[in-house]
Amino acid sequence: MVDPMHQHQDVVLGVGNTLMGDDGLGITAIALLRGKWKEADDLVFVDGGTWGMNLMPLIEGARRLLIVDAIDRGLPPGSRIELERGEIPKYFALKLSPHQLDLREVLALAELRGTLPEETLAIGVQPEMIELSLDLSPTVAAKLPGLLADIQDQLTSWGHTLEQRAVHA
Repeated sequence: MVDPMHQHQDVVLGVGNTLMGDDGLGITAIALLRGKWKEADDLVFVDGGTWGMNLMPLIEGARRLLIVDAIDRGLPPGSRIELERGEIPKYFALKLSPHQLDLREVLALAELRGTLPEETLAIGVQPEMIELSLDLSPTVAAKLPGLLADIQDQLTSWGHTLEQRAVHA
């Protein structure tokens, strides 16, 4: 977990609700990242679920923040979405699910306090289905490999060398 007193870790924060179809995209992506890549002293993958304000120390303690989530921009389902720091509040104001309202408030409070990491980015996919379901829609599930590659590219651009976990037979 991130030490809020030391801003030395980059945080990849997956948020969402796995009970609500495509809203579980961020959590699913984090589980896949954790299964594929090892965390490092300066990099952590966090399942933020629907933690809301409990995410504040994590966000404030991050050196850089990458949020992974289903993001509604009114685009065709499955469209890749990347939001820079200044764009995030606008699109997280479009409430997809209860967690986004909480996350928007957390990000706004961190911004107000001057503790939102300067390098904050959101990467996601336009959802197709936000309804009671344990599964991602086929459209969004098909975009997971590309989303994971985008996350890896972003982490590489931040200077991380990702070490793959050993595959056990």
